Amino acid sequence: MSEDTADTPEDEGERSARDRIGEGADRARSGFDERVVDILSWMLDTETRARIYVYLRQHPWSTSEEVAEGTGLYPSTVREALAELATEDTVERRKRESEGAGNNPYEYTAIAPSDLVGGVVGGVQDELNTIFTLGSEDGADGQPVRIEVDEDDEEDGVEGDAATADESDERNA
Repeated sequence: MSEDTADTPEDEGERSARDRIGEGADRARSGFDERVVDILSWMLDTETRARIYVYLRQHPWSTSEEVAEGTGLYPSTVREALAELATEDTVERRKRESEGAGNNPYEYTAIAPSDLVGGVVGGVQDELNTIFTLGSEDGADGQPVRIEVDEDDEEDGVEGDAATADESDERNA
């Protein structure tokens, strides 16, 4: 009699539970990856630029050819997007050093995610300032909008907001 216990109902239940947990983790990871790409697509304007950014975070100092191969995007699309991202300081570029004669291609790396988010917050703040100053031609003081993000330990998180809003309305009246 063999000692193969894989046929017992207990082991099958345990194995299927592991399989289910593994499948759930795969689904969660896939869903997380898609949400990250969606957020990056919004921040970087296109999914193409988001895919390039993610690839460069995983493979720093890659050439445009390597990025095209790694992402499955057309080389011309990658070159154009990398040029734009470099102009916007979303990626850094430098010449690749080679010992032989010939063309030294550029290689690229993506900035840190915290720097990317900081740039987006600044851009949103600038856009809000533009919107609010367009509507203040009626003689308002034209103070810029300032976005502050801080952690609130209060459970409801709204204490004091109404008074602040009322005071702001009185100043702008």
